[in-house]
Amino acid sequence: MELHLRIAGALQIGLAILHLFFPKRFQWKEELSRLSLLNRQVFLVHTVFICFVLVMMGALSLFASQMLVQRTPLSRLVLIGFASFWGLRLVFQWLVFDLRLWKGNSFNTFVHIVFTVMWMYLTSVYAGALMFQH
Repeated sequence: MELHLRIAGALQIGLAILHLFFPKRFQWKEELSRLSLLNRQVFLVHTVFICFVLVMMGALSLFASQMLVQRTPLSRLVLIGFASFWGLRLVFQWLVFDLRLWKGNSFNTFVHIVFTVMWMYLTSVYAGALMFQH
């Protein structure tokens, strides 16, 4: 289980790094220019803090996996929080993003499937660690 927690940690840190490429990939300069200054800044601040949370979750999983598998009140709360976070992200992948964004586009379909699998894996790792704590 510790190995999977470390893999999950590395994936989350990798996801935070991937966010560095989002502005160019999604043409944020052009897209965000249409927003008001307040909405543009809220969007950018939220993106930075999402990256920060991903790095913190990843670091905890990568470097404190031994502590997460021990049955303590704090480790249980952390694992419940992480499993809930990724479980909800999985639900949002299917219920919030419009199918027209990926259906019929082979690259977007591939990315949709990859992220669906990643959210499933992360949810399973944290739920599994919670169930098999010792």
